Amino acid sequence: MKAGSSPPDTTASAVARRRKHHPGLLFAVAVLGLLFLCPVGYLAWGTLSLGGDFWATVASERTLRPLLNSLLIASATAVACMFLGTTLAWLVARTDLVARRFWRVVLPLPLVIPSFVGATALLSAFGQGGLVPFLPRIEGFWGAFIVLTALSYPYVYLPVLARLSTTVPTLEEAARLLGSHTGRTLTRVVLPHIRDSVAAGTMLVFLYGLSDFGAAALMRYDTITRAIYSSRLFDRATSLTLGLVLAVLALIVALIERAATPDRRPGKGIGRVQVQYRLRRSSVPAAVLASGVVGLALVAPVAVFMLWVIRGSTTVGVGYSGIGDGLGFLIGPILNSAVAAVAAGVCAVAVTLPVAYAVARRRNWLSHAAAASVTSVFALPGLVVALAVVFWAIQAPRPLAAVYQTFPLLVLAYVLHFGAQSMRASQAAISDVPLRYEDAARTLGVTARRRFLTIDLPLVMPGLVTGGGLVLLSTLKELPATLLLAPIGFETLATRIWNAAEDGFFAEVGITSLVLILLSGLLTWIFVLRRE
Repeated sequence: MKAGSSPPDTTASAVARRRKHHPGLLFAVAVLGLLFLCPVGYLAWGTLSLGGDFWATVASERTLRPLLNSLLIASATAVACMFLGTTLAWLVARTDLVARRFWRVVLPLPLVIPSFVGATALLSAFGQGGLVPFLPRIEGFWGAFIVLTALSYPYVYLPVLARLSTTVPTLEEAARLLGSHTGRTLTRVVLPHIRDSVAAGTMLVFLYGLSDFGAAALMRYDTITRAIYSSRLFDRATSLTLGLVLAVLALIVALIERAATPDRRPGKGIGRVQVQYRLRRSSVPAAVLASGVVGLALVAPVAVFMLWVIRGSTTVGVGYSGIGDGLGFLIGPILNSAVAAVAAGVCAVAVTLPVAYAVARRRNWLSHAAAASVTSVFALPGLVVALAVVFWAIQAPRPLAAVYQTFPLLVLAYVLHFGAQSMRASQAAISDVPLRYEDAARTLGVTARRRFLTIDLPLVMPGLVTGGGLVLLSTLKELPATLLLAPIGFETLATRIWNAAEDGFFAEVGITSLVLILLSGLLTWIFVLRRE
């Protein structure tokens, strides 16, 4: 570099200008963006064909109040999970927290508990006749807020944990050598490096809060998803229009988030030996925080499940007579759940990776539009996504229509619904890969495909695994898509829980929920945490 010359601009936009747009990548991004718009297209077609008035529905008082309630609960839950998930990830990844390995495995598990099961367990745990009768029964906004926060913080925890496990320790070590205290090092050095992961997880929590039905319904909190479900039988036009409102809202939020995110400099590298901080006098409060979160989000539901099993084992005529009957009836659902979840996780990562790469490396309007379409589907209730897939499968030409109620179509529905989880985690990981590696490989004449396979892919693997893990855990508890699209006789643990709950067999709900949590912990350890 000549004296007096300015350093090269390495922001994401400048990097994108220096790189040629690969036609194959742009074509794949365009196709994927259209694919993820299929549920939104179904809602738009249904609204128009049934005579729904979009603007009149939006402006009506029957819509505005639930919509504002949905925005309130989604925003509050997102903020709470942002702080909680980031704090827990930092404690597990970078401190001498007691029993770190235990917390690393246990903390993601609440994500797998269906919201309606978690809400039922919370209502059964507190209040008169519950496990803790001296505490008041919590309903309404605060009840839904507690349930959603307790079950959703892993959306932030897992991506941030993966990023904290791979950050370069050089800057942190330099800050400590210069006498910077822990708090200043965290705010000035660590947080800028994990900002993308925090933002990705927080966005997922916000969209999940918009789409959730179970917790809001059981806590008697009026949201737009309750309006969608309650009107789906007697006023289908209103139900579809409300679903379209959610989709448009998610698209707007995603586009605003993209536009408001400043160009950031690419990552400085990937580290393996991380700086560890001593908690000292904060060790007890940190352990209390982790214990309290796990106690509320996992131990309390597990205790309620065990209570249901015990009561069912000692009560005649409840449909389940206890452990003595064996768990053979769950072998099929266990295998089906595991296969479907792993397949959905792998496919979601593979399908959304081109979009994530385009957003992180080749920022343009097409990549942002495709990313917004992927994100919007996650804000839709599972029932809406499932109905959209059913509609397009039936409308397809005869050879393609044969895929209805087949395993590949079920996996496609999972990928459409949860693809945003893998895309956001992958995008954050790709953004942190130093561009100098790619530039050096290009200088040596390495092809783009080989550069990706030998340089980018190994470095972003923790982020890809985390995204696949989020999809895996979400698939394990998914209900509407499984009920509508699964092959005949294909039963999962989630559908088993739902059927048992409808029949009032809470002992079976309890034992199946416990098996679901154990299966989730095993799969999370094998495919996510152990590979990090």
